[in-house]
Amino acid sequence: MLYKILIFVIISLVIYFGIAAGLIFSDHPQALLESTNESLSFDALTAINYTEIPELQPYTARDGATLYYRRYVSDTPTDNVLILLHGSGWHSMQFYPLANYLSNHGVTNVITPDLRGHGFNPERRGDLDYIGQFEDDLADLIEMLREQYPASVVVIGGHSSGGGLVVRFAGSKYKSMSDAYILLAPFLKYNAPTTRPNSGGWAHPLSRRIAGLTMVNNLGIHAFDDLTVIQFAMPNSIMESALGESATTAYSQRLNTSFSPRSNYERDLAAIQVPFLLAAGLEDEAFIAKAYEPTISAQTDTGTYILLPDLGHIGLLTDQALFDVTSSWLSNLH
Repeated sequence: MLYKILIFVIISLVIYFGIAAGLIFSDHPQALLESTNESLSFDALTAINYTEIPELQPYTARDGATLYYRRYVSDTPTDNVLILLHGSGWHSMQFYPLANYLSNHGVTNVITPDLRGHGFNPERRGDLDYIGQFEDDLADLIEMLREQYPASVVVIGGHSSGGGLVVRFAGSKYKSMSDAYILLAPFLKYNAPTTRPNSGGWAHPLSRRIAGLTMVNNLGIHAFDDLTVIQFAMPNSIMESALGESATTAYSQRLNTSFSPRSNYERDLAAIQVPFLLAAGLEDEAFIAKAYEPTISAQTDTGTYILLPDLGHIGLLTDQALFDVTSSWLSNLH
């Protein structure tokens, strides 16, 4: 009897891994992803003069890696800190208008990191070492900032996938490290009511490969997590510009998984028991702004929701309306 059970288990595992392997290796990245449709317009960011943007500064993560961030010092002396996490494919430069406004108006110090695998000279573009490393990197950054600003109120904010990472962090063992959150048009999950199909054409997931890797990940096997599982339709206006070399157009399984809430994103949302601001543009091309409040408020009641008319996914970041909303909310929080 035991022999028959063993044979059944072996056959089942062979079939399981055969299906997973078929899914993983039958799906391949496109050699050159078509981006002429400009699914997300980056014009609001490329129109900015960045000559006075703060220089990148290094910090050391727990694995010894050197990571980078930009620091915007408040005009009014304060220990309060806002950390802003960029969205998929881009880096800390996207927050220059907002961070500059908040610091120049004495609202808060602002820190904008280039997340591991992103920016101008990452060790491995579009990849990291293991699922969850973003959370460890962020915790290391916060510990450094707490030493520099010992009386600080720490707020973590993020845009798009960066907002998804904020939600993931809030559901992690590190959640006590943040006093509040800011979610700017956050990515919750591909199947969340807030997400348009393929984020409005921006994201091109290798769905079969993701399914196969998820199958083997569920058994604790991560040997293939360096494989590409998603590509982004980065506009040609970016790729052909001087900033094109800083774009990240594809992610591995482990980075992509790390850059969003867990599969049960509702549980991560429910873990948010501190004040948070959610702001999004009503014309967002990637997400359904009106679905944010009913989706998130079903899990937590600590949020303030602001939907701004006539603003899209990227345009939100450079608009005075967002500056005013964020400044007011932070000032009332402190």
